[in-house]
Amino acid sequence: MDNDIRLVKFLSTYAGVSRRAAGDLVKNGCVTVDGTTVTEPGMRVTAENRITLNGVPVAAVQRKYYIMLNKPRGYVSTNADPHAEKKAVDLIELPDAPRLFSAGRLDKESEGMLLFSNDGDYVAALTHPRNEILKTYIIQLRRELTPNEISKILNGIEDDGEFLRALDLRPLGKCRYSIILNEGRKREIRRMTAAAGSPTLRLKRVKTGQLELGTLPTGQWRELTAEEVQASLRPGR
Repeated sequence: MDNDIRLVKFLSTYAGVSRRAAGDLVKNGCVTVDGTTVTEPGMRVTAENRITLNGVPVAAVQRKYYIMLNKPRGYVSTNADPHAEKKAVDLIELPDAPRLFSAGRLDKESEGMLLFSNDGDYVAALTHPRNEILKTYIIQLRRELTPNEISKILNGIEDDGEFLRALDLRPLGKCRYSIILNEGRKREIRRMTAAAGSPTLRLKRVKTGQLELGTLPTGQWRELTAEEVQASLRPGR
């Protein structure tokens, strides 16, 4: 760690949050330095300072983790649900128990690729729509879509005050489709297919950016190589 860095950079580096989120947390009084609540994001800190975020100590641990998990159905993506019996992050066991955050989400009944990291900038880069990191899913529907219904999903659907649209939707046979999204709003695919008249029965994320899930078994995880981290951040199809 540098001898003297801004508090927001410290939190982004070691607490797994983006710099923007770190600034908001500091301003909202969620951070203490040496036992005192601070509200100035630009405050300078060192590794010797005792820093907490929402009461949890944040240590200046240098190693950053980049993890790919093949999430099973029945697990929630978020770390923040106190009532969840099964959290996806609990499937990942690392020796120094870093605080990992999911880059994006999959709802409880969805499965497939879920990326985790304690690098806040990486998580922010993966999830911000302006970076156009596309996600590819394989879905199983109750019935086949008509050409008009496919066009409806590709042109966009208004649902609950939000505009939802798939960038690509291709049939794979037997009510199975490949679908590509950019933003990934809450339950977006399920909402679009339901609006089109054919609910989603099964949903699996298989690709983020240029990184593919491959043959990783369900419920298993592995660390990404440096090349795979970069592949996950590459936009395009």
